[in-house]
Amino acid sequence: MAVSLEKIRELPKTPGVYLFRGTHRKILYVGKATSLRDRVRSYFSGQEEKSRGVRMQHLIEDVHNIEIIETDSVLEALILEAELIKKYQPKYNIDGKDDKSFSYFVITKEDFPRVLILHKTDFEKKKYRSFLYAKGKTFGPYTSAYHMRAALKIIRRIFPFHNRSEKNEKGCLSYQIGLCPGPYDGAITPVAYRRNMRNISLFLSGHKKALVKKLEIEMRRAAKKEDFEVAQQLKQQIFALTHINDVAFLSREVSSDTHRIEAYDISHIGGDYMVASMIVFRGDTPDQSAYRKFKIKAVEGVNDLAAMREVLARRLRHLDDWGVPDAIVIDGGAVHLAMTEKLFEDFDIKNSLGKNVGVLAVAKGPTRKKVDVYASTLFPPRKTLIENKDLLETLREEAHRFAITYHKSLRDKAFMAEK
Repeated sequence: MAVSLEKIRELPKTPGVYLFRGTHRKILYVGKATSLRDRVRSYFSGQEEKSRGVRMQHLIEDVHNIEIIETDSVLEALILEAELIKKYQPKYNIDGKDDKSFSYFVITKEDFPRVLILHKTDFEKKKYRSFLYAKGKTFGPYTSAYHMRAALKIIRRIFPFHNRSEKNEKGCLSYQIGLCPGPYDGAITPVAYRRNMRNISLFLSGHKKALVKKLEIEMRRAAKKEDFEVAQQLKQQIFALTHINDVAFLSREVSSDTHRIEAYDISHIGGDYMVASMIVFRGDTPDQSAYRKFKIKAVEGVNDLAAMREVLARRLRHLDDWGVPDAIVIDGGAVHLAMTEKLFEDFDIKNSLGKNVGVLAVAKGPTRKKVDVYASTLFPPRKTLIENKDLLETLREEAHRFAITYHKSLRDKAFMAEK
């Protein structure tokens, strides 16, 4: 082995990017790490070889030298990794992978741009072509859309942006919780919005130091003009950029990102135009691309319990293509919970999935000022979810909003057709 274990033991236990070089210093592979020492050591201790097979063995045999670049945070390591892969096209990052393997951050060319995560093959799709730049405003390739979603959550908390195709803020949960600055509601000026997008571009390009310096200059100018509100906002952005929490990114943010919570609600008027909603949160953040709506097919009259059973049964037939939830939250009480437990037993959920899917029923309490939570003992949800009443209330309200919006659209279409 060309790389000595002694050299690996001298590597720092800090975040960063590592480059495996072959003969003539050719870059073979680029990777990111929480701890450079631990990550690099894993390749040469047999751990990676066992999990990745012959290809990884060939890589290890070809490595003659290791170069590292330390970063202030894992989030910056993720961005630097993408920049280096794009620049060097390393053999073991690129070869054998098609376009579907890579994802990109893309800033759209709309009046109030959004930041999207797209695959290379998405660029030619009709639904995207109208608002994508011919070149530029694209950052990547990234090897993990999973980490990209976690990164975008952090970036959006520092520099909020509108993320829906709808040109309004009506019913926008992100606007309500401060992740969207409300450009279509006039809550932010076009100039300030464009400034946010330029800041995001700088960050995604790997220029955090230049970005912080730019914000410091803007903060001093705002303070000099006695625009203290703007100065304070800039100060908070600078602090957030210089104190990105790696534990949050790797543990709470990413683990939360994989914790899929689904919430369901029924909407109708006297049994007419009966529909249901399924909304999806990744941790405490809505994943609107995964939302689903249902027309109730087999229930007549006013029977919310039967309608909920129909929807859940239909959803459980899509575990392969929609993914497996970690928890589901239904609108209702103890009776709805018992129905759901029986349905899960009928589908043999625990044995067929090999994992627990937590079940909760959530209903407004007698005073209508707080929610009553009914947690399953047969399919127990995480204790942290049971205790998070604010999140459960948010889930319930968002499921209700999505269901009633769909119900109204069907009702309005029927009304127009009758005229």
